[in-house]
Amino acid sequence: MARSRRRGSTSDEERSALQTRRRFARRQWRRRWLAWKYVVSALLLLVLVVGGLVTVYFSDALAVDGVEVAGATTLSDDDVREAARVPLGEPLARVDLDLVRQRVEGLAVVRSVEVSRQWPHEVLITVEERTPLAVVEVAGKVRALDEDGVVFGTFKKVPKGLPRVQTTATTSGEALREAARVVAALPEQLATRVDHVTVASVDAITLQLRSGIEVRWGSSSQSEEKARVLDKLVLQEATTYYDVSVPGNPTLN
Repeated sequence: MARSRRRGSTSDEERSALQTRRRFARRQWRRRWLAWKYVVSALLLLVLVVGGLVTVYFSDALAVDGVEVAGATTLSDDDVREAARVPLGEPLARVDLDLVRQRVEGLAVVRSVEVSRQWPHEVLITVEERTPLAVVEVAGKVRALDEDGVVFGTFKKVPKGLPRVQTTATTSGEALREAARVVAALPEQLATRVDHVTVASVDAITLQLRSGIEVRWGSSSQSEEKARVLDKLVLQEATTYYDVSVPGNPTLN
């Protein structure tokens, strides 16, 4: 009996030891699997990232196949595309948007440009064109002048409703910009009465009204106040010359 119990006890111990070893082996396997699972996941993620970068930056799967233009009125869409020189067939992600913008900004009629990617295959160029505020004669040609004093475009004749800006041989670029600021500041009621603006220097700007009245304006500073003073003077006094260069102390002849 004693030997039988010893044999049974030994058998139980062996089974218990075997189960313990098996449980230990399973725990070890789980630990190894967890460690390898993170490695495999990291490798898969790396493959996906590299594959995505290759697709976006180096393959023709996302290549440029068109250029959309918005906002152009004076210019045609083809004019903008020709200036932009967007490289068709190049991966969209590698197109230098700043370089495209600089090229389009080189067009005189363009005031500002925004360039963006239109995934998956297009570049969008949004143009803001300059608005003629007046006209100025340069080298025998009638050209447009915008509120920034930039000269652009040409006209066969002076468009109706736009005042003329007359310059002299000594008129500087800054003086021309100052004249543009004066015209831009004129209220519509007064602007429609202006035949032309003469610019000798930055602070020697004169308005010639269609009625024959001459107005010494000076510089563009206090233009709103000058316009109010002139409006009152024209209504109250019958004369052909006003000086509102110092709006607080206007004079007339």
